[in-house]
Amino acid sequence: MKVALIGATGFVGSQLLNEALDRGHEVTAIVRRVDRLPERPNLTAKQVDVLDVDALADALAGHDAVIAAFNPNRDEPGDVFERFVAAEKAIIAATKKSGVKRLLAVGGAGSLEVAPGQQLIDTPDFPPAWKAGAGGTRQFLYLLKEEPDLDWTFLSPAAMLQPGERTGTFRLGGDQMLVDEKGECKISTADYAVAMIDELEEPKHTRRRFCVAY
Repeated sequence: MKVALIGATGFVGSQLLNEALDRGHEVTAIVRRVDRLPERPNLTAKQVDVLDVDALADALAGHDAVIAAFNPNRDEPGDVFERFVAAEKAIIAATKKSGVKRLLAVGGAGSLEVAPGQQLIDTPDFPPAWKAGAGGTRQFLYLLKEEPDLDWTFLSPAAMLQPGERTGTFRLGGDQMLVDEKGECKISTADYAVAMIDELEEPKHTRRRFCVAY
């Protein structure tokens, strides 16, 4: 399968890149800096500004699917939430313009429900430092829900997403946060990537959000 991966050098994007390539997919990595990418078979690197809709659409054209793992550089000036939303709108617009129908989005845990009608991001103990990024990621889900022309999927990770081994063993859920017997909600970035590439290969959550946790 030919896949365009936006943000292929990031915390999650780099794991998605490895998983997709290891499974034999052809990946076009769309990044800010191509020098941060490894040289691997079936990998093409393209340096594109995601806010340039025309350039991004050209880079996405001809692929079977787009995976959006964009995350703004936190060291750059400007509001993180606003930069997230501007990029998300550009990615949606460019995907539509490119003619690609499938868009898989890396989501966050903040929009998962911890009680009926209450999302994690809105709980009193949610860290204020994470709120702008979590809110921006949640907005991606809201934008996609209003999008009638794409076969989109939004995958939320567990509340604790961290580096770790690839086990291939995890649970999938919907809009509610999954917790284990200890009350914890965890997943490794490697296993998150497994769940996303599984969905790429065998779509089971088209036009909806799902989540993954141990």
